[in-house]
Amino acid sequence: MSFAWTIVAMVIVLAIAWRFLGAYMVSVYERRTSWLSFLERPIYRVIGVDPEAEQSWQRYGASVIVFSGVILLIGYLLLRLQGHLPLNPQHLPGVSPALSWNTIVSFVTNTNWQSYSGETTMSYLSQMGTLALQNFLSASVGIAVAVTLIRGLSRKGSKTIGNFWVDLVRGTLYILLPIAFIFAIVFMAQGAIQTLSARRISTTC
Repeated sequence: MSFAWTIVAMVIVLAIAWRFLGAYMVSVYERRTSWLSFLERPIYRVIGVDPEAEQSWQRYGASVIVFSGVILLIGYLLLRLQGHLPLNPQHLPGVSPALSWNTIVSFVTNTNWQSYSGETTMSYLSQMGTLALQNFLSASVGIAVAVTLIRGLSRKGSKTIGNFWVDLVRGTLYILLPIAFIFAIVFMAQGAIQTLSARRISTTC
């Protein structure tokens, strides 16, 4: 299938699915959907969050900044120290300070700017723990901010706009992971399987 037909197919699928996906997302953020509560509740206990307690816009914004800052620091250290960490069968050295900072900032802000070849620069742990992980977390943060903006506009006179940690967890568990699971099966069926073995370089032409 050509690139143009792929785009057309994606637009058609979105046109068909938006109504159902949109309704599902509303039920997720209004907490009317709870089929993954057995996973959701332990997460709140681990991070010490009361899911019933809502936040003011100031506390919600501070939570976004704190979470993003912590993730940024962890991702930066992971890239810098990858040469000393596991899941690095290619024995790749740590990523340079400038490239590490640029990469993690771009992925935390969901811009995903890259100036390198991932397989020759990033270890498997770095790719999974920074690049792939941020494809979920930064997207979930973005959706949460959009949802709470809508809440702020609709809740006239309210002093609270939801709970960032609840929005983050629910967006990741109920929306992004199920979609990724479905597409992972499709990609696997097409032969796109990644292993943790060392990359083999072909010497034939």
